[in-house]
Amino acid sequence: QVLLQESGPGLVKPSQTLSLACTVSGGSITTSYYIWSWIRQPPGKGLEWMGGIAYDGTTYYSPSLKSRTSVSRDTSKNQISLQLGSVTPEDTAVYYCTRGAGFTIAEYAYWGQGTQVTVSS
Repeated sequence: QVLLQESGPGLVKPSQTLSLACTVSGGSITTSYYIWSWIRQPPGKGLEWMGGIAYDGTTYYSPSLKSRTSVSRDTSKNQISLQLGSVTPEDTAVYYCTRGAGFTIAEYAYWGQGTQVTVSS
């Protein structure tokens, strides 16, 4: 069974960079043909696909977040990382690490438990 575990600071100050890591167990992040993505849910709002990295290292980003989002991986640690720059309070959300096969929320069957990130001074 594939397990995903997010980690990172729960509080980030405005204008700083949010950095999260996702440790994957029970499966390799290089296994064809999965995409490992970050999805977030702001309080009172719906889920938003942010970006992801495929089994072959190709990255994909939501157009609305592309300018300040970076998804990367460390295959030696079987980890996926997220960096979101220039954060504002609107970036406050629960952030999920997920595994799927496309770019719609419905295509993601495996989810981490999520980690709350609050942007506040």
